[in-house]
Amino acid sequence: MPRSPAPWRPPPCAPPPCAPPPCAPFGCIPAHTARDPAERARPGDAGLDGRPIPDPGHAAGQQPRRPAPVPSGRRERAALAAAVAELPVLEAAGRRVPFGALFQERRAVVVFVRHFLCYICKEYVEDLAKIPKSFLQEANVTLIVIGQSSYHHIEPFCKLTGYSHEIYVDPEREIYKRLGMKRGEEIASSGQSPHIKSNILSGSVRSLWRAVTGPLFDFQGDPAQQGGTLILGPGNSIHFIHRDRNRLDHKPINSVLQLVGVPHVDFTGRPPVIHV
Repeated sequence: MPRSPAPWRPPPCAPPPCAPPPCAPFGCIPAHTARDPAERARPGDAGLDGRPIPDPGHAAGQQPRRPAPVPSGRRERAALAAAVAELPVLEAAGRRVPFGALFQERRAVVVFVRHFLCYICKEYVEDLAKIPKSFLQEANVTLIVIGQSSYHHIEPFCKLTGYSHEIYVDPEREIYKRLGMKRGEEIASSGQSPHIKSNILSGSVRSLWRAVTGPLFDFQGDPAQQGGTLILGPGNSIHFIHRDRNRLDHKPINSVLQLVGVPHVDFTGRPPVIHV
């Protein structure tokens, strides 16, 4: 008897055409990743009231992707602040300082960076260094950078970037983890950053050169770890939180300064135009 034909089955689904590539260590990001307009609030941020900023672009009925839930109530935000306040950070001399001591008595803008060899982090911190201390003092706010390298890398990084505000490290990334900072890259809509001047090739080459000529050949932190920005204090208060989705998703500096009453800072380096 003739054999009956096999039943038809649909072909397997093709793999997604834009699967995220593996993380590159020194700040490269896929060329097809774009960036939001510089001063636009991003989905997943928490505003001054602590509520997540909605994502208007996701499809109806589909939840936007976020690395971790943003605490929406005052009690939840206070509990999160209290939890991370007990964890230690290290200063440049290696002394352990409770993270909460940095914001219990004052309001602080805290920027978590990826790692000190990342050229994107370097150029972002170079612009943070341009914020006049008088601007921060008048607004009664302090600026703090948190890295995740050994404390031995703090002083060379400050010399490299010209950064003279407060800086600490969380080598075990315990605060990063507790705050829900993302690991790995998320392909997200982005536009040109106002703070990044180098292209992928030149920035990565310079980062590699710093790695091989430094006293210790390491990435000065976990290359897969992303950072974020918070406004904290005084007390166990989280007023704003933004978790970076990829290495270019840092918060534009002036948009954060505006939230704490710090005047606009010109990061272009161009002389001001005087109209007569």
